[in-house]
Amino acid sequence: MRGHVRMYGGGGDASTMYYGCAGPVSDWTQRIASLQPTIDRSVATMYGRLPATVGTGAAGGGAGGGGAGGAGGNQQCHDRVKIGFCTDLDKSVLVNNFEKRGWHQVNGDDDWHFYWAGVQTCRNIFSVDSGYRMHDNQMINHFPNHYELSRKDLLVKNIKRYRKDLERDGNPLAEKTESNNSSGTRYLYLDFVPTTFVLPADYNMFVEEYRKFPLSTWIMKPCGKSQGAGIFLINKLSKLKKWSREAKGPFHPQIAKESYVISRYIDNPLLIGGKKFDLRLYVLVASFRPLKAYLFKQGFCRFCTVKYDTSVTELDNMYVHLTNVSVQKHGGEYNTLHGGKWSVQNLALYLEGTRGKEVTDRLFGAISWLIVHSLRAVAPVMASDRHCFECYGYDIIIDNALKPWLVEVNASPSLTSTTVNDRILKYKLIDNILSVVLPPDGLPDVRWNKIPSADALGNFELLIDEELAAQDEAQNNSSSSSHVKSSKLSSRWK
Repeated sequence: MRGHVRMYGGGGDASTMYYGCAGPVSDWTQRIASLQPTIDRSVATMYGRLPATVGTGAAGGGAGGGGAGGAGGNQQCHDRVKIGFCTDLDKSVLVNNFEKRGWHQVNGDDDWHFYWAGVQTCRNIFSVDSGYRMHDNQMINHFPNHYELSRKDLLVKNIKRYRKDLERDGNPLAEKTESNNSSGTRYLYLDFVPTTFVLPADYNMFVEEYRKFPLSTWIMKPCGKSQGAGIFLINKLSKLKKWSREAKGPFHPQIAKESYVISRYIDNPLLIGGKKFDLRLYVLVASFRPLKAYLFKQGFCRFCTVKYDTSVTELDNMYVHLTNVSVQKHGGEYNTLHGGKWSVQNLALYLEGTRGKEVTDRLFGAISWLIVHSLRAVAPVMASDRHCFECYGYDIIIDNALKPWLVEVNASPSLTSTTVNDRILKYKLIDNILSVVLPPDGLPDVRWNKIPSADALGNFELLIDEELAAQDEAQNNSSSSSHVKSSKLSSRWK
């Protein structure tokens, strides 16, 4: 299937090869299937299935599904409707993509079809006070309460609730096992977020946990900020108390409005060249109910400019510990040519060469797993408006045992280009997003079933489509008894 693009450098397309990755490596879908040796491989049908017949008739939203988002494929639409777009961001990767499709720019007060908005604009549009009602041919790039996933304290709260709900229902996903580094237990399949507390509310619980492991290091982050602002590390309770006194308020709700999260610091990160790095992956959510999510296959690693050092003297050196480009670009060792970035293709090749293919496959499968279940954790509380889609920026740390940890999720990942390769990647990202979220004729329409053709996916890979999964299950249930067993195995992980 032409739309089912290989993740790691297959073919000679410059857009998939620009980081210099040589030679094909395994398909991302195969990585999903190898998620856990203890988990039945039938789960891959849920996270890796691509529709075989979409793009034609009712299933694909109309004829011509293969040209879902390209400028040429939309010409008939443009002859009928002049599509107006507006954006709060003066970014060429956005405007150039819109204009390439023949769209014209309008103001927010005008009649628009597509709005790439900042979070505040989105909040205003969906505000009850605004009285604004979108029509069927309008689309916007945020869900009304996107912050349920992107705000640090709400993300933790939703994941904890998700685990408890599964546990209460007796779902095998909530299975626990003895922890290697604590006196308690951990979730066997849902242990992908570091131990985290919200301050000031959970201060007493944090102190209790800290006293179990007095030599541990913790990282403090303000809930509502990004780009590394306000982050610091502590390894002594006295340092936290001193900070709270100087801050004059974080532990006094009547004074302070801002909450913080404090998480156990991943102090054994995987190092390459002696330096810490994290992964930035782009995840497109077309719908939360049913959940429809896609992973962009051109993610990248962000490296620190200074070699990793756990000594107390380096605890306050953010060039050692924080991978944010907004932090690292101010360091003396920052390389403006490659921007301290490395493609996920190169990471996969490096790991397969140093750790082996099997563990590399398991790592990337586990990454897909944590993304899907973080989305499922917030889906029940999300306002899944059909006018909306969202491109989230996932930040993931890999430890030296090749276990991925979800650090945070960004609702407005930066579209600023720091290098030439960065610009190519982000231009392709926006182009592919438009191809996936728009119907085949290119005109926003909430009545479309949001099942893009394989060709429309571009560099996106399907992670989960609950609508397609439900169709599969219905077909299995109505088939012969030989398929019943397979259906039960598949539904075990739903």
